[in-house]
Amino acid sequence: MPRVRELEVFRLVLPYGKKTETLLVKLTDHGGMTGWGEATAPEAKTWSKLEESLSALLVGVDWEHPDTVAGGDAAVDMACWDLWTRMRGVPLAEAIGGTRTSLMATIRLAPDPSVESLVSRVNQQVCAGYGHVTLDVRPGWDVEPVRAVRQAYPALTLAVDCGNAYTDLGQLVALDHYGLEVIERPFATSDVHAHAALQDEVAASVAVEAGSSAELDDYLTLRAARVLLLRPSAFASLSEVRRAHDKAAAAGWDIQCTGGQGAGLARAATVAVASLPGCTLPCDVTQPPRQNQIVTPIVGANAGVIAVPLTQSGLGHAIDETRVRRLAKESFRS
Repeated sequence: MPRVRELEVFRLVLPYGKKTETLLVKLTDHGGMTGWGEATAPEAKTWSKLEESLSALLVGVDWEHPDTVAGGDAAVDMACWDLWTRMRGVPLAEAIGGTRTSLMATIRLAPDPSVESLVSRVNQQVCAGYGHVTLDVRPGWDVEPVRAVRQAYPALTLAVDCGNAYTDLGQLVALDHYGLEVIERPFATSDVHAHAALQDEVAASVAVEAGSSAELDDYLTLRAARVLLLRPSAFASLSEVRRAHDKAAAAGWDIQCTGGQGAGLARAATVAVASLPGCTLPCDVTQPPRQNQIVTPIVGANAGVIAVPLTQSGLGHAIDETRVRRLAKESFRS
């Protein structure tokens, strides 16, 4: 039975782009075993909430299973799972029901200054071993780049991520002419009827993202999609992630796990979830850069394949604590 002796929380500023922040939680039990969790892009209110409440919630308290720790925070839940599985000597993927030892990966490519440059970047990734590419599209950058990539690579498995940026069907139906496998996040999440209308019009599978299993219900009722875009870091707990997976799989949907941001721990959890039997589409944890990660080995793909760490307990990665403390903008310990 775990009993946390010490709790540490770190707010990290990652050294790339717009100085993205992430939040790490470290739990240490009385035997010296540790568990780590991460919440990517934490809200400002999360820090004060953690500082005020976590000590009373966790330190010195016995608990049987991560589900019995009522925190409602993704980083805390992940840290509890990591500690619980490390104490039992089992990999996280195995503990939540994963069955795969390796995963196919997709590579995500952001909009480019030119169509020619985009095609060149696709070529680089195909040569690196990727057989599945996801293009980020937006109104004004959609049909032309997709057409160019399809003409250059007629057999490439291709998906597009619309970033919830569209309001009508026209351009999206036009994109469907280029043999897309999936159209991800076309409309605002709340517009279930628009997703249903699009799915009726296109051969590609529409993919929607949800933050809980309950959010899936309207989509399932209206048959408004055929793919669940499953981002574990957006859920309050890994058990809730599993419930969403089970619900989508039971409805016959495909599932794609995604989660390329953060310092590596959230990516590791994404890989564990992607090993579940219903996660049938290539996993997306390859979003650059890799140099921001504080885990060893780095979470990512090699020649389009991601290894599931089934020989190590917990999340399956060592933590560079020296780097964590160097990157920490603020921290507290109790």
